[in-house]
Order: sequence, then structure tokens, then C-alpha cells
Amino acid sequence: MSPSIKEDLQASGYCLMREFRAGDDSTSVAADFGKTMTPWEGRNAQQLNPRAADTPNSYSGIYGMGSFPFHTDLAHWQEPPRYLMLRCIRGYAEVPTLLVDGRSLIRDASINLLMRALVKPRRPKNGAVSLLRLYEATDRGNRIRWDEVFLQPVGKLGRLAVDRVRRCLAQIEAHSISLMQPGDTMFIDNWMMLHARSPIPAGCEGRKIERVYLESLD
Repeated sequence: MSPSIKEDLQASGYCLMREFRAGDDSTSVAADFGKTMTPWEGRNAQQLNPRAADTPNSYSGIYGMGSFPFHTDLAHWQEPPRYLMLRCIRGYAEVPTLLVDGRSLIRDASINLLMRALVKPRRPKNGAVSLLRLYEATDRGNRIRWDEVFLQPVGKLGRLAVDRVRRCLAQIEAHSISLMQPGDTMFIDNWMMLHARSPIPAGCEGRKIERVYLESLD
């Protein structure tokens, strides 16, 4: 990975490359930058297409063509993916990805509260429910997790923290980045940044973005 990409991720939480290796396989592109993950059997790259309806346990099933709320990917996992790569196959300027720096959120919502607050996944995994912290320090770096759909607050502190994060998100100005041309590629630090999708306007239903998760970067 080039020093400039490392610097961008450390400073801004994301790195954008326009029309980068257009036509190349997304999994191969991601693998050249780090160790990719296979969250679903047999699939490293997942194609994200707007859907008016989908399974009820997905964002598309809940929000359809509307905007997706701010979140970190797979926040209900004990250790969510460290990075994600979004890569444009067919894009539109009218459908930007929105980004919020989690460091600002931590500062505004109170680091002490977020480190003590507990949340839990909406559904048990293997018959068990894990208690998770909204913000925690790990040996691989500090991590914020947020997903108001698939995480539920636990106890008074959890409810207080979730309400405070929601209020902060309503006031924070987000970065807006459109993946428009084939090959437009963005790496996001999933432990630092929250992201969201803007609504899909008429005529942009053909948007196609591929996503690859990475455990680490070289």
C-alpha cells in the first residue's frame, strides 16, 4: 500500500481513487492492498444494487430506495471488519456515500459514556447474545461501532449513549462522496468512520457498487 493511502486513511478515515484499474476484478484489487475477508461462504466481493424490497433483515428490506442511516459495517460482530473497499461498477453523482468521522462523534457524545455503554445484537448468534461496547480500545487500535437497526441498547447507560449518538449525528456535517465512474474506488476505515447511503432518485436504479472487506492492509 502506498504511503499516501496510509496517510489518507490515518488522517481522514478514507481514501478515494478515481477510475482506478477500471475493469479489474474487485477482489483482486482489494487483495493487492491487504488481507481480504470472506464474510459469506464463497464470496469476497458483494455487489450492492438498489432494491425497492428485500429480506426484512437487510437495509434494503427496511429502507428500500430511501436513505440508509449512518452505521459501521457488521457492527453486531464481536470484531467487525477493519476496512472496507467500495468500488464503482456503475455510478451516479446523485447517489453519494456519506461519511462521518467517528472521532468527532466520540468527542461530542463523550468518550467516557461510549466506553461504558453496552449494546447487544438484535438477534442471538448460535443461541447466545454478546454484550458489546460502542467504543473500545484494542491491541489493533481504537474501535467505534454503530448500527441503530441491528444493535440494541442495554440498560440505562446504553439507552443514554444511543440517544446521545443519535442527537450528535443529526448535527454533524457529513462528507459527501459520489462514486460515479467505473473504477472509482474508496477505502474506508470501518473502525473510525460511519457511512450512509443517500436516497436513490428516479433514473439511478441501475447503480452497482462492489464491496470487499479487509482484515488488514499491507
